[in-house]
Amino acid sequence: MNVSIYEYAMVLVLSFLTVYALTPLIRKLALKTGYVDNPSQRKIHANSIPLLGGLAVFIGFFLFVIYDILIIPHREFDRALQGYLGGALLILIIGLIDDRFTLKPKIKFLGQIIASLIFLISNDLTTLLGPAYITIPILLLWMVSLINAFNFLDNMDGISTGVSGILAIGFYSFAFIIKTTSLAPQVHYISLLSLTFAGAVFGFLPHNFNPAKIFLGDAGSLFIGYFLASMGILTGRLAVIRMSNNLYYLLPVLLLSYPLFDICLVSYTRKRDGRRVTQGGKDHSTHRIVNALKSPKITSLIVYLINIVIVLLTVLILKMNSQILLVISVIIFGAGFYLFGAKLDSIPIIVTKNQLKVRKRE
Repeated sequence: MNVSIYEYAMVLVLSFLTVYALTPLIRKLALKTGYVDNPSQRKIHANSIPLLGGLAVFIGFFLFVIYDILIIPHREFDRALQGYLGGALLILIIGLIDDRFTLKPKIKFLGQIIASLIFLISNDLTTLLGPAYITIPILLLWMVSLINAFNFLDNMDGISTGVSGILAIGFYSFAFIIKTTSLAPQVHYISLLSLTFAGAVFGFLPHNFNPAKIFLGDAGSLFIGYFLASMGILTGRLAVIRMSNNLYYLLPVLLLSYPLFDICLVSYTRKRDGRRVTQGGKDHSTHRIVNALKSPKITSLIVYLINIVIVLLTVLILKMNSQILLVISVIIFGAGFYLFGAKLDSIPIIVTKNQLKVRKRE
């Protein structure tokens, strides 16, 4: 299977241009159909902002995934791809409904679990880590955690969009390094998916960067989380096969460590302080950085830089193929995020009313 650099560049550029051109039309559709995010105490924007940005990203991604199939010799719309796109479509629909009518958290979790199961079963991943009763709970926890991590991280103009594009380039880099003759079909497929996704989110970013003209909405943030969680599993599997070592399942964890750090920080501090974990607020890592620096734009650039450094480090670890370096990096990453979280925890935040637990009268 021979996929040239021109075909990689083509899907990246075409998905970028398509989403960039499509987003203004989707913005008008959002305004006409009432898909808007109104200001509230837990939001940082002062005016109503259209949603449905996630729909533009998904359309651009979906169109060029189909295009990918057409340009790759011997690639078919097989069971694995059907399940992958089916799960992605379900996640998008759940997000669209939630953006318009606000679903209960339990309903959203159930939808996320079903979408994740569709992906895992269709891609024959239910015994990846051992027996199904061990593998399925672990991979479901991974996917649902990341889906919600990006849902949580989508709290400021351009953050989730830019970070996800950077991480998608990281997955492409993983695939490029892992490439062997025997793994070529899977590697090319992951490479093209990653670059198609990167082009789609980067095409949306100019419309979403501060001051944002349109938001991703839950439809976009849930889809982004689904994509990156699934890519983490697929690239982790390839890395383990290529390096013949199960330790390399840690690489996707390192690559996606910032969104995992953010959701852990938010969940821990809310639980510790007796606030609602599932209710949005102004207490994320990004909000705390903004409170310190007083600039959403600089905050976005700093978060981008952190994730670029993470991508470069994880790519270096994979390239060097050193188990010792991998283990040491996991320890350093963990300690670094612990200290970073402790520093951010000391920055004052605004506690919104929706996060406060109301005690029931006896």
